[in-house]
Amino acid sequence: MTDAATPSDPRPPKPRPAPVPDPDSAPYWAAAHDGRLVVQRCENCGTYQLYGRDRCLVCRGPVVWVEASGKGTVYSFTVIRQNYARPFRDWIPYVVALVDLVEGPRVMTNLVDCAPEEVAIGLAVRARFEPVSEEAGIALFELDR
Repeated sequence: MTDAATPSDPRPPKPRPAPVPDPDSAPYWAAAHDGRLVVQRCENCGTYQLYGRDRCLVCRGPVVWVEASGKGTVYSFTVIRQNYARPFRDWIPYVVALVDLVEGPRVMTNLVDCAPEEVAIGLAVRARFEPVSEEAGIALFELDR
């Protein structure tokens, strides 16, 4: 018999999993911890990218972190209705979405504070942030009402 969580699991939920920042991603996680969304911009061609890398994916030029608007649109989504792993079991149902940021990059995220039935492709969303460790926060998105 395994110790897998079940719907009747009496244990309290675990906190949201925290990322482990590395040199390329640390500025992103630190900004999210401070309630800001940042993306990288190429200093040569101006392309925006996320997730953090040491060079531009288009021209291999140098990149810098810049503040993003935190606004985007839902590109695609799915509703998770079964996940017995802690901490996710207490959020069911929850929405996992691909969001196209105004700046261009597409990110995978959770849509929060809305019923799954409210979500549709093309809806406007905006970032909000949740600290998950001493050094990192995560960007979640909510409907931009």
